[in-house]
Amino acid sequence: MTWEEMSPLLWEATGQTAQMVVWSTLFTVLSGLPLGVALVVTDRGGLLPSRPLNAVLGMIVNVGRSLPFIVLMIAVIPLTRLIVGTTIGTFAAVVPLTLGAAPFFARLVETALREVGRDTVQAAQAMGAGRWTIVGKVLLPEARSGLVAGLTVTVVALISYSAMAGVIGGGGLGDLAIRYGYQRFETTLMVVTVIVLIVLVQLVQTLGDAVARRLARR
Repeated sequence: MTWEEMSPLLWEATGQTAQMVVWSTLFTVLSGLPLGVALVVTDRGGLLPSRPLNAVLGMIVNVGRSLPFIVLMIAVIPLTRLIVGTTIGTFAAVVPLTLGAAPFFARLVETALREVGRDTVQAAQAMGAGRWTIVGKVLLPEARSGLVAGLTVTVVALISYSAMAGVIGGGGLGDLAIRYGYQRFETTLMVVTVIVLIVLVQLVQTLGDAVARRLARR
């Protein structure tokens, strides 16, 4: 296969991968961030301690993290069809991608928030700040560097997950590698696909590290 033949395929697949990663990242943050905050505030000594609720949330997160992504994709096919109307295509892949990444990101959010010193929280309480004011104006701003680092790790994981989504027709670079690199023995295209994935991961990691370091200095 010549470069002229590979180029359109690579551009289309890269665009599909970018769509999957962007949309799933958005939904992962919208669901994983509140879940991570809830794990911290409902824990013993938290702002709103509730052992039963914390145990339930912890179990949900642990179950989500324990499932291999390929198994999760197949298990949620009925849910994907219910939400999107189909189980094939880029947007259909966003459902299992989000469900796989949200519990992972929630644990990273929890870890980042726990690194905020208790003295900082106690100082805010002494000044009369309410629980959610402390979350929004103390915990999250103080943990922003760790949150960005956690988001970076999550996006890198989503790029890897999106490649596996090609197994069930999710499109993207993984689908391209399977259809051409594996089934049609186009070794050159397979190698180029791997290189593109490596470049995407390096770009995301470099940008995320830069932003996290900048926020840590403030």
